[in-house]
Amino acid sequence: MKKALLTALALAALPAILLAQALPGPPVAARRPHQVSGPAGIAREDPYYWLRDDSRKNPEMLAYLKAENNYADAALAPLKPLQDRLYAEFTGRIKQDDSSVPYRQRGYLYYSRFETGQDYSVLARRRGSMAAPEQVLLDQPAMAAGKGYFQVGDSEPSQDNRLLAYAEDDVGRRQYVLRVKDIATGRLLPDRVENVEPNLVWADDNRTIFYIEKDPVTLLSKRVRAHVLGTPASADRLVYEEKDDSFYMGLSRTTSDKYVCILLQSTVSNEQRCTSAAAPGAFAVLAPRQREFHYDADHIGNQWVIRTNWNAPNYKLMRVSDGAAAGGRARWTDLVPHRTDIFIDDFKPMSGFIAIAERSGGNKRLRLLAQGGRSSFVASDEPAYAMSLDVNREPATDWLRYRYDSLTTPSRIYEVNARTGARRLLKQVPAPGYDPTKYATERVWATARDGTRIPVSLVYRKGFRRDGKAALLQYGYGSYGASSDPGWGVTVPSLLDRGMVYALAHIRGGQEMGRAWYDRGHLLNKKNSFTDFIDVTRWLVGHGYAAKDRVAALGGSAGGLLMGAVMNMAPQDYRVVVAQVPFVDVVTTMLDASIPLTTNEYDEWGNPAQRRYYDYMLSYSPYDNVARTAYPATFVSTGLWDSQVQYYEPTKWVAKLRATRTDSNPLLFRINMEAGHGGKSGRFRRYRDIAEYYSFMLSQLGVAS
Repeated sequence: MKKALLTALALAALPAILLAQALPGPPVAARRPHQVSGPAGIAREDPYYWLRDDSRKNPEMLAYLKAENNYADAALAPLKPLQDRLYAEFTGRIKQDDSSVPYRQRGYLYYSRFETGQDYSVLARRRGSMAAPEQVLLDQPAMAAGKGYFQVGDSEPSQDNRLLAYAEDDVGRRQYVLRVKDIATGRLLPDRVENVEPNLVWADDNRTIFYIEKDPVTLLSKRVRAHVLGTPASADRLVYEEKDDSFYMGLSRTTSDKYVCILLQSTVSNEQRCTSAAAPGAFAVLAPRQREFHYDADHIGNQWVIRTNWNAPNYKLMRVSDGAAAGGRARWTDLVPHRTDIFIDDFKPMSGFIAIAERSGGNKRLRLLAQGGRSSFVASDEPAYAMSLDVNREPATDWLRYRYDSLTTPSRIYEVNARTGARRLLKQVPAPGYDPTKYATERVWATARDGTRIPVSLVYRKGFRRDGKAALLQYGYGSYGASSDPGWGVTVPSLLDRGMVYALAHIRGGQEMGRAWYDRGHLLNKKNSFTDFIDVTRWLVGHGYAAKDRVAALGGSAGGLLMGAVMNMAPQDYRVVVAQVPFVDVVTTMLDASIPLTTNEYDEWGNPAQRRYYDYMLSYSPYDNVARTAYPATFVSTGLWDSQVQYYEPTKWVAKLRATRTDSNPLLFRINMEAGHGGKSGRFRRYRDIAEYYSFMLSQLGVAS
């Protein structure tokens, strides 16, 4: 057995190109003439367009996907021992019978708990204290039994605590079904509403549930409806319909619990409409939408607190009393003024203070603002970290719950007292076998080609020598203003223990350095995201953190676009690239308003119906810029039911890469036939996927297994 294991591990350390020599040729997709029309009569030839099938039933298309999966199976077979070992390491750092920290809401303590070996948690509560008998709300392991995919997207108890409304999806397409359960008896009510967002809010009458209906084709959130228990879904009252397809919709109750609000958001503006939760009527607009005007408001006591970019690019906090709220933003007054060096990311109003999540120097920290104006910060002892607000459902307390993460520290849940500054640890997320004292994290600043300093969060095992010999995995995203915070994960230590360095590149397109960081990384500035990522790689190599020929890059979704772009722009800088559910067919997708999310994102990428955006997007779209050149070893993944990035984007890209590239490096394509954008559901299943592409990456980098 020992000899067999050593043989398998030796194979795992070989470059995958050697393993692939005994394989049959990879799948070859047919080329068929098809033109995609652009602005002003421009047309592009797309010979792989036929791989798109919105019904997902085309036998020829499905046969091609199956052939790709079979090819990946064969190519990865010699790495199976390494995959199993990685999977065991990942899951070994997860406490199997774990539970969340209970939070209090209307006299009950709510929590979730995992049982050993289960992929899904049990949602439960206890009345008054954790010593009381448990009431099971949702037995998700039983609900998921026999299903290839399962997810509960939202669950909300009624105001009288008797009923539970929840949204479930067993396909992976994010078209949820609204169900209602009697908590005491466990009986499901006959009420059922299909094709909804996982965002549910009860009115105070305990009979009315507000929900968001999706367009069945584009999957856009289109209408807010009110469902009354015991009535058919066809009779649900239309509360609001959004006519502008560039807006997303959400629902919430305010912290005061007095209002139900419709939250409308596009890339360039917001609008919030609210009504009384006790006596719902017309939803009144807090401030009408206006291009380049953002705000989000919450209610506490007798006032509204508003986070806004009104004359404040990095946002400020304002307030308005209940009596003046109907007057629009003209009656808002400053509460926390704008600063050019601080970006206000989030806030939570409590009865005696306001918690503010803000970004400074690339880190996300928390500040507590007392009623008298005194301000205090929650401290951290690490150079790169992230603090975020946790569940705080009841505002009448001096204690704020928050989460702390870093690349070396598993998540911790704390409470801090806003009056005294006292802090108490509620939970250290257990990580069996992991010793944080063995690892070190640092923040470095890489210089981009235009002189901009790019923050980079690094982690490695102590004893690492910056001698230019190590292998490196560099991760990036850089879109939608989403910031990549340096948090701990169960998979990265497996790389560090093998001598690798992990780098998180905080490239433009996120908001780590404020709103301007995003503005300089989208629309006609999008290429800054790509060149920043490349320049971070070159800086790290140049400063001895990695060997030039031992760099891996990883990104997913819009980060998959990043991967495709850097592969075209600097293929020589990367030994291996992993692109998960990658958005790579930018122009064709953004020209088609029937594709989910397209119209919401014109202000993120541009509308290619306008020639200047068409030309710019075409200049970086990964699919359109595949060239006859040598590319890195590449691992691509997708989900057949993906609603965010349709499966045919990476499918076409892989087909074109196979037909065009001049190298013999391996190109593998993994299609999950039972999942969508987030991959497989369940606690452990996704770690099988990660172990698979980690094993591929390690073999390419020559990392000892």
